[in-house]
Amino acid sequence: MPTAHLTASATSAGSSGSSTRGQLNGILFVALFAAAVTRIAAIPAIAGLGLSPLIVGIVAGAIYGNALRDGMPESWAAGVNFSARKLLRIAVAFFGLRVSLQEIAQVGLPGLAESVLIVVSTLVIGTWAGMKIMKLDRDTALLTAAGSAICGAAAVLAFESTLQSKPHKSAMAVGSVVLFGTLSMFLYPVLFKAGWLHLDTVGAGLFFGGTIHEVAQVVGAASNVSPEATHIATIVKMTRVMLLVPVLLVVGMWVNRSARSAAATATAEDGKQHAPRKLAIPWFALGFLAFVVINSLHVLPENATSTLNMLDTFALTMAMTALGIETRISQIRQAGPRALTTGFILYVWLIAGGLGITWTVQHLLG
Repeated sequence: MPTAHLTASATSAGSSGSSTRGQLNGILFVALFAAAVTRIAAIPAIAGLGLSPLIVGIVAGAIYGNALRDGMPESWAAGVNFSARKLLRIAVAFFGLRVSLQEIAQVGLPGLAESVLIVVSTLVIGTWAGMKIMKLDRDTALLTAAGSAICGAAAVLAFESTLQSKPHKSAMAVGSVVLFGTLSMFLYPVLFKAGWLHLDTVGAGLFFGGTIHEVAQVVGAASNVSPEATHIATIVKMTRVMLLVPVLLVVGMWVNRSARSAAATATAEDGKQHAPRKLAIPWFALGFLAFVVINSLHVLPENATSTLNMLDTFALTMAMTALGIETRISQIRQAGPRALTTGFILYVWLIAGGLGITWTVQHLLG
C-alpha cells in the first residue's frame, strides 16, 4: 500500500510538473509570436496605416489558430489562455500610465464633455442596435460598442475580460475597430481640408479625438491637420481612455444584476437552484485608475514610465495574439456580417452625432 501511494504521488507530481512546463512553453510561444508581430507592425507600410501591434497580433494569431494550430502541443493551451486572460488584466491596469490628470485638465470642460457624451451615447446606441436591430448576443454587441466608444482594441480586451466572453466575439469587435478606425484616419483629414466639417483647429481636435477608435489612428489623422489639433485630439482621446474605469464598473454591475435576475427566473420555472454566472471583478480597472494617479504625481522617472509603457504594449500584444489563436473563423461567420453592420451604424453615429456634439460643446462650453 505505501508503495502504491508513493507511485501515485510521484505520478501526480510528474503530471503537475509537466503541466507547468506546458504552460510556460505556451507563454513563451505567445511571447515569441508577439515579438515577431511587433516587428511586422513596425514595417513602415503597416505602421502608416495606423495598425498597432495589438491589431496585427489578433489577425496573425487568428491565421495561425485556424490554419496551423495542429502544430502546437495541446499542453501549451494553458499558457495561451493565461496570456489571453490574466496577463491581459495586468496589462490593462498598466495602461493607466499613459494618462495623466494634468493632460485631461488641459482640454478643460469641453474636452471632458465631448468624451463623456461620445462614450455614453455610443455605448447605448451600439448595445441597443446590436441586440435589437442586428439580433446579436449581448456580449458581442457590448464589445463592438466598447471598441467604438472608448479606445478600440484595448477597450475590447478590457470588456472581454470583465464579461468572460468567447474569443471570437472579441475578434469580431476588433475587426470593426480595424475597418472603421482605419477609414477614419484617411477620411477625416480629407473632409476637414475640403471644408465639409465646418470646424476650426480646436474643433477638429475635439472631433478627431472624440470619435476615432484607436490612439494611433487619432494621432495619424490629426497630424494631417496641425500640431495643435494633434495635441488636443490626443488628450481628448486619452480622456476617453480614462472613462474605461467607471464604464467597466457600471457595466459589471449591470451584467451581474442581469445574471442574478436570470438565475432567479430559471429557479422559479423549474424549481431547481440556479447560481448566477460569476463575473470577474474588474480589479484591473481600479489598477488602471491607480496608475493614472501615479503618473499624475510624477512618482516614476520619465525613463521608467517609458519603459513600462513599452513593456505594457508588448503584454497587450501577447494578449491579443493569444485571443487570435483561440479564435475560430467558423464562429465569426455566424455573426460576422451583423457585428460589422453594428460597427457601421456606430460609425455613422460617430461622424454625424460626433459633429453635433462637437459643435454643441464648443459653442456652449468653449
